[in-house]
Amino acid sequence: MFGNTKKSGSENMQSSTTGINTLVSGTTVEGTITAQNDIRIDGVVDGILNCKGKLIIGQEGRVEGQATCQNAVIEGNFQGSLTVQDVLDVRENANVVGDIKTGKLNIQQGAIFNGNCDMGKKIKSIQAEPAKEANASAS
Repeated sequence: MFGNTKKSGSENMQSSTTGINTLVSGTTVEGTITAQNDIRIDGVVDGILNCKGKLIIGQEGRVEGQATCQNAVIEGNFQGSLTVQDVLDVRENANVVGDIKTGKLNIQQGAIFNGNCDMGKKIKSIQAEPAKEANASAS
């Protein structure tokens, strides 16, 4: 009645593999996240985040732990260890605390950065690393 709007399987696959993963405000994740594409965090992540694309932490977003990505834009809060292969962009409302390794760094006026920064060296290509599990056995 409204025309043929059905897409073939390959078109559906293409759109889903190039999209942005989103963790919305009000959502909390504890543990490990591995993303092959870009990811936007408007909620809370406590743990390890490995992203082969761009990591975007929105103004309401908070990440605590370890993050590795190709590029990053931080508008919210990050605390921990951050490795960015290419460019890290810290926006004016951002609060970054921890150790940073990045190829290039942009910090806007008004942003807060407390920690160490190792910049300009060629960062190893991003590999999705399995989570390190704690040794649960008692001695």
